[in-house]
Amino acid sequence: MRNPFLAGAAVVMTVAALAACGSSADGNGPEAAGAQRPAASGPAVPGPSATTPTTPATPAASTAPATEEPAVPGPSTPAATAEGPKTPSDEITPATGTFTKKQKEYLEDRVPKGMDPAAVLQTGQETCDKLRYLVKADRDTAVGAIATQEIPDAPAAVAGLCPLHQDLVDEAAYAYADGTHTGKTVRPGVYRSASPTSNCSWQIEGAGGKELASGTSDTGKSRKITIPKSARTFTSTGCYAWLAEGAKG
Repeated sequence: MRNPFLAGAAVVMTVAALAACGSSADGNGPEAAGAQRPAASGPAVPGPSATTPTTPATPAASTAPATEEPAVPGPSTPAATAEGPKTPSDEITPATGTFTKKQKEYLEDRVPKGMDPAAVLQTGQETCDKLRYLVKADRDTAVGAIATQEIPDAPAAVAGLCPLHQDLVDEAAYAYADGTHTGKTVRPGVYRSASPTSNCSWQIEGAGGKELASGTSDTGKSRKITIPKSARTFTSTGCYAWLAEGAKG
């Protein structure tokens, strides 16, 4: 499977290149639907952007204001649907301001006991921001990031906070991430690779493990393959994700 650090680096470069020219005011962010961002007054939002003191004796430095640039996706950002007791929906209220109806629906059964709901909401809004930045650069990369779950919890965040990106989620449902796919998960059709590495390879097998097709690519450019109806196993390595040609979701 694709090295997660290489995949994360590709997303980081894309986001960084667009951070200087984008803002939530373009109508694609959750605020475009009337969402109001309440101030998070509880624990710092989970993720790599949280500040950690270097030594106990050093006074805490002042925290810089939050920016609209989306945080880098990665395993350090916990899913909003963490296991454990959840805060009842009638008790989900921000320390300041109010939640919109859609925000309340998104937060229902997603706020762990003792956690500031505004922090959970911000995680979902950051997911929408990441998709907004990525789709500006390359739509296939944005769909691939959902299919590979490099941007975790994207379907829920999109459904509740940024429905304008629902088409990306729908297309990702028909995609293949790197790995081995067998049985009913193998769907015939024409597929193109999204953001492949220079070590992209694939193999299609039929009944009894008979090889039907295989190939490699060292160009880093998108390739197209056809998965026949007789396919039983499809394996991809270093190709990141394969998106269905003409998939409408």
